[in-house]
Amino acid sequence: MANFSKSTVPQFSVEVYQNEFLPEGGREVNAIVTVTSTGGGTSGGAPLTGASPVSTAPGANAAVVIMVDCSGSMDYPPTKMRNARDATSAAVDTLRDGVAFAVVAGTHVAKEVYPGEGRLAVADANTRAEAKNALRKLSAGGGTAIGTWLRLADRLLASADVSIRHGILLTDGRNEHETPEDLRASLDACAGRFTCDARGVGTDWVVKEVTGIASAMLGTADIVADPSGLAADFTEMMENAMGKEVADVALRLWTPVGVEIKFVKQVAPTVEELTGRRTEANARAGDYPTGSWGDESRDYHVCVQVPEAGVGQEMLAARVSLILPAADGTSQVLSQGLVRAVWTDDMVASTSINPQVAHYTGQAELAQVIQQGLEARKSGDFDGATAKLGRAVQLASDSGNADTAKLLSKVVDVVDAATGTVRLKAKVADADEMTLETRSTKTVRVKK
Repeated sequence: MANFSKSTVPQFSVEVYQNEFLPEGGREVNAIVTVTSTGGGTSGGAPLTGASPVSTAPGANAAVVIMVDCSGSMDYPPTKMRNARDATSAAVDTLRDGVAFAVVAGTHVAKEVYPGEGRLAVADANTRAEAKNALRKLSAGGGTAIGTWLRLADRLLASADVSIRHGILLTDGRNEHETPEDLRASLDACAGRFTCDARGVGTDWVVKEVTGIASAMLGTADIVADPSGLAADFTEMMENAMGKEVADVALRLWTPVGVEIKFVKQVAPTVEELTGRRTEANARAGDYPTGSWGDESRDYHVCVQVPEAGVGQEMLAARVSLILPAADGTSQVLSQGLVRAVWTDDMVASTSINPQVAHYTGQAELAQVIQQGLEARKSGDFDGATAKLGRAVQLASDSGNADTAKLLSKVVDVVDAATGTVRLKAKVADADEMTLETRSTKTVRVKK
């Protein structure tokens, strides 16, 4: 475990949960890797008064850009725009002293609302008041081109000499004024440069667009169906952003010759596929991005395929490390864990499934069948939808995922949760269906 000052970087630990025993000829090795950081982000988002400039302020090594949808649809109803202004004001109030920040109005173009002139303000009592005054001028009109918002946020954030760069993005509609390819290009250009939380307000936006933005930018996605809930949600998002103390941490996976990586995914607090995001570190190791960290714990599922071996043989199947890159191009190992493979003729040992692995395999399937079930329902395949959503109910019940079970109950009538017997509801509110889809990847931790 690395020895860092608690005021600057959390302490990281890595725990590996697996059944290391394989039958003769067995090749697939699964492990759940729990990463925990402590000692960072302990202010809970409370403003830290008396801080010096951003680049040197203790606990203020951060910059945040808030992107507010100001397209014409934000005026229907008019309370939506008002609630967005109030929510952004609440987020500004949550900024720590010393944090660099800006507000962007997003339509078919991106415009700086505060402070303007391509720069960031430094949060204190005066700049927070100025920003909130500027927000009063926000009005709705125009289209939606989210890629332009992200690129402006990137330019603003890049001007700050800080480690933590974060965006908060609010939209209420479809990204109609740029192509999906334009948005993807913007995401590709911004990914790894800052993290971003995305929120959809109301029910006229596209779930896959908002969740896709958050996924690409290693942030969170959620629905705020009732605009009156925006202020509380923005406050919580900003508190979480203010709790981050270290950025750009990578999960490095080293494997020996002959070992093939099948997948690497985050499985808690949400399911997030990381396999395709690998960047090569050296001939035998690759890095998977994890974004910014404060005081928190996350779980990752690593699956590798090892060469065949006989009874009594054993090998190191993988080494998992937490890596913090330095400005000089070097990197520091924060903590690490080992994934092993041992071949045995003890059938009880080799066929036992590790509880953590079993749990998160089920949680990943839960997310998948919810999305498949909702797609089937939208396409008119009601038998397919019933089967998939019934399986989702069964998985949610088995794993104790009460929040997802509650959301599912608004889309199906549960006859028997244990067997996954359900009936599709004849009428489902758009907000209920979108909430289930948006939150389908949220998981519960395994009971240890």
